[in-house]
Amino acid sequence: MAATRRLIQGVSTRFSTVASRRSYGGLPKSNTKSPASSSSQRLMELESEFSAHNYHPVPVVFSRANGSTIWDPEGKRYIDFLAAYSAVNQGHCHPKIIKALHEQVEKLTLSSRAFYNDQFPVFAERLTSMFGYEMVLPMNTGAEGVETALKIARKWGREKKNIPKDEAVIVSCCGCFHGRTLAAVSMSCDNDATRGFGPLLPGNLKVDFGDVSSLEKIFKEKGDRIAGFLFEPIQGEAGVVIPPEGYLKAVRELCTKHNVLMIADEVQSGLARSGKMLACDWEEVRPDMVILGKALGGGVIPVSAVLADKDVMLHIQPGQHGSTFGGNPLASAVAMASLDVIQEEKLVERSARLGEELRIQLNEIKKQFPDYIKEVRGRGLFNAVEFNSQSLSPVSAYDICLSLKERGVLAKPTHNTIVRLTPPLSISSDELREGSKALHDVLEIDLPNLQKANAGKTPVSHLIECDRCGRNLYA
Repeated sequence: MAATRRLIQGVSTRFSTVASRRSYGGLPKSNTKSPASSSSQRLMELESEFSAHNYHPVPVVFSRANGSTIWDPEGKRYIDFLAAYSAVNQGHCHPKIIKALHEQVEKLTLSSRAFYNDQFPVFAERLTSMFGYEMVLPMNTGAEGVETALKIARKWGREKKNIPKDEAVIVSCCGCFHGRTLAAVSMSCDNDATRGFGPLLPGNLKVDFGDVSSLEKIFKEKGDRIAGFLFEPIQGEAGVVIPPEGYLKAVRELCTKHNVLMIADEVQSGLARSGKMLACDWEEVRPDMVILGKALGGGVIPVSAVLADKDVMLHIQPGQHGSTFGGNPLASAVAMASLDVIQEEKLVERSARLGEELRIQLNEIKKQFPDYIKEVRGRGLFNAVEFNSQSLSPVSAYDICLSLKERGVLAKPTHNTIVRLTPPLSISSDELREGSKALHDVLEIDLPNLQKANAGKTPVSHLIECDRCGRNLYA
């Protein structure tokens, strides 16, 4: 018995020592303030120390938000010109969406798809009827939606198009962004997304975005093995790149002619962001599959969905694809409220009108600073300002965003020379003007000082040679 007690005590001592090192309850209480009382600097330090460094955020801490307004822990106000990459099209903490969340969370949050629940079937009917498709497959994040569409396309290609086993091909566009999963980065032109993560998945071919001739050529050469063409109707991460007029219609015709599924990634461009409900609506085309996400959850909970007709969707059978949380009752209730807000508050029309206002303001700034601004482009409230790399150097678009932050406007750069301006669709005209004035003041007042301060520093490279094709992208 004595020996047993000594063994138990030894194990207990070792466990206590390990447990104290691991701190399962979080950070040691003696060293950590509560989140509510922590300063922005302290919170950023904690994230840097304890979170993977897979993002390079603008140094501002969100503590509270409403509509298009953000407050940090110290109470400083900012205008949001990113909208969580279009996830909060309806505005932060929209009362109708929050109400739906509260009501549902008190009744039922999760059933898994092992059972039925009373929210998802209603959501499925609502979503399919709203967008004119026969079926929906629910998931959580946009990347999961893309993965789902790719799996459906491959399965359809094998069973319906009779593509030989393991030979199905997906065509996508140079400069695309479809998420960070292995399948998505396997078709990426972003070296940061691909380097070191090999071997990448096979079965991917690339064409230039907006190039109908290249797409037709690849369909003629490889069409019997091509299951789908995955594309963004407006390329977001590439810098809000809009295709030439008629491109989407030409894609629809080519996909129909060569029996290839037309797969539109509308995760960021959809749900009123571009001034249409879907960006494909600009040319009135109907893809074979549409991927939705981000704003479908109203900025409250991750919700994504793939829409297709039965002759495509029913190639997925029980046990072949799914998600424990996909189609959960909480997400379904929130998504229905999110769709209500888009329709009831006419966010499609609002995005179109305010987008025109914003581009007028931005083009006025371009006229005043033609050496700095190369192009203003966008549709609806999906906009970007591209800077001239030579005149901007050695300052980067990230530096511009830091200066905007100091002036109370939050935006995010992409590819060193581009700043995206994609505020919540609930933003006011006055707030748009405030954001435009901040950009004007950055270029007039801050940029010359930044260039002096950075003189002598090695400029950030504005040319990126793609590992896949060897070309310089985003020049």
